[in-house]
Amino acid sequence: MLDKRSKRVLWIFGIALLGIVITELVRPKPIDWSASYVAADKIPFGTFVLFEEAANLFKNSEIKKVEKDPYVFLTDGNYAENSAYIFVNDDVYFDERQTDEILNYVENGNIVFISSRTISHIFRDSLHIDTSINYNILEEELQPKFFSPSLKEDVPHSFKKEVNKAYFVEIDTLKTTALGYYETDSAESEFDHLNFVKVNFGKGQFLFHTLPEAFSNYYLLKGNAQYAANVLSYIAADKIYWDEHIKSGRKVVTSPMRFVLDQTPLTWAYYMLVAGLLIFVLFKAKREQRIIEVIEPLENTSVEFTKTIGDLYFQHKDYSNIIAKKITYFFESLRTKYYLNTNEITEDFIQKVALKSGNSLEDTKKLIYLINHLKEKSVHSEADLLQLNKQIEAFRL
Repeated sequence: MLDKRSKRVLWIFGIALLGIVITELVRPKPIDWSASYVAADKIPFGTFVLFEEAANLFKNSEIKKVEKDPYVFLTDGNYAENSAYIFVNDDVYFDERQTDEILNYVENGNIVFISSRTISHIFRDSLHIDTSINYNILEEELQPKFFSPSLKEDVPHSFKKEVNKAYFVEIDTLKTTALGYYETDSAESEFDHLNFVKVNFGKGQFLFHTLPEAFSNYYLLKGNAQYAANVLSYIAADKIYWDEHIKSGRKVVTSPMRFVLDQTPLTWAYYMLVAGLLIFVLFKAKREQRIIEVIEPLENTSVEFTKTIGDLYFQHKDYSNIIAKKITYFFESLRTKYYLNTNEITEDFIQKVALKSGNSLEDTKKLIYLINHLKEKSVHSEADLLQLNKQIEAFRL
């Protein structure tokens, strides 16, 4: 049992622990400012708002999320003609195989829209286009504008928090059309700060944009929705493919089982194996129990005990005592087995013993007469004992 002091300490500890749990539950979660750009994320730099409004932005287009790798999706060849593939992330990087498929996709007459601070180096070689990021002035206030007179606005849109100035430093003027730029107070030309360009390639076109933060929840809800809508207005296609694979906030399986979990048949096989093992363990534990220890029954040692005592008497040559005990044991057997009264030894008693035991009347008389004779003697010899034992052993009880 706990004493009063121990109980008081436990109560204090429990109340303190409960207080900590309640504080953690009630305390507001800190805002996650990490870059995500995932359509389902509602954090500041997710794109939940943009994807929810996409149907209004592309009223005449069908929108489909693409969670596959671009190479896998494009090599399947199931994409529609006159379609657009949209990539929005802080960093969009394509390897050589992905780039080849994207170039073929655009060359066949489709549109690829990429909003990213950086451009994949393979595009630099293929399209002769390159970007630069100004890291010297962090969170510089950026005011993007359009060259198109129809998109001019009196009130400029402003971007500052969590942004860096990324702009084009190299373009192919024969194939590239400047669409947007950052306004600057310096004497530099607006063409020195391009942030939105169109590059013709084959039958289609690339749209490169260097301010992905414009499509985030944070800036769309801060009065910059019109700017994002104006950028996306350059996309005209019957079907829109919305990339959900190249995202900084995409949930990636880091388990060693990731290959199995990425393949639907292997995933189901794995789950069935785990379920089967659990069922096996449950039924195995229920049906089996510990080995029951074999308990040997107690041995009847009364015969051995009797022999031992008899040997002890025999060694001391106490024949009278042994004879008396054997006679007593014999009469006890008659009482318990045949329910005979052994207090009076009569002719009628002898006949009953012979009849119930199955012995002849002659053998029964012989044994009873010997017993009476030995009971009358005061001193007995070894021959008396042997004679009595021989007749009792021969008598069937």
